[in-house]
Formats: sequence, structure tokens, C-alpha cells
Amino acid sequence: MRDSLLFVYGTLRFAFDGPMARRLRAEAQLVGSARAQGMLYRLAGYPGFVPGAEGVVTGELFALTDAEATLAWLDDYEECAGDSPQPHEYRRLRLMVEGEQGRVAAWTYVYARDPSGWPIIASGDFLASV
Repeated sequence: MRDSLLFVYGTLRFAFDGPMARRLRAEAQLVGSARAQGMLYRLAGYPGFVPGAEGVVTGELFALTDAEATLAWLDDYEECAGDSPQPHEYRRLRLMVEGEQGRVAAWTYVYARDPSGWPIIASGDFLASV
């Protein structure tokens, strides 16, 4: 299971009622709440996560049943697949997050551009800010 964990913090979260969040809920299993080190920015109606030493970002961990297939459509959704227009707004990487069972490595999508000029979501919780 360790290579199939996904940390989500915005429009893919369990309580968010969007088509991609519903698809993720149907194709993956919610493991529980999680937190990651970094800052969360309010972009155009969705968040951008920039990992780092400052701040804490709230989200959830999902266990992906078919990690390869799910990450492929998520790469398309996040517009960071190989054939997506450049420059990518997001990139997928693995980072350490704090889950209910301790620290684990999980895939996540991080903001790949300069966040200067975007407001910070001070709570680190996108759903609490909408």
C-alpha cells in the first residue's frame, strides 16, 4: 500500500462535491486525515500547495486501488501529464505527510509556479476557507 497513497488538500478532498472528487471516492479508499508541511494559496477558486518548512496543510490520504490508472487521469486533471501544455501549473511528487498512523510517503500535486501575489490560506485548510 505504501506506493499507492495519495495526499489531497483541495478539490479532491472527500467532502468536496466535484466530479473528480466523486471519481476519486469511487476508485480509492479513504485512509483518513493527514497534514503536510507547507503553505496553501488561494488561486482561482482552488488551492495551490507549496511544500516547505513553514505552515501546515490539512488534507486526507487515499489508498489507490489501481495507482497507475488513477494517477494517469489525475495527471490529466491537474494538467501535468506529458502531453499537457507547458508550463505546468502543478507537478506530482512524493512527500512525507503525517497521517493518523504516523509519517508516510504519499503522492501529491504541488503548485509549480511562483505563488507570489496569491493570498495565503492561513488555516491551511481549503475546505474551511470556502
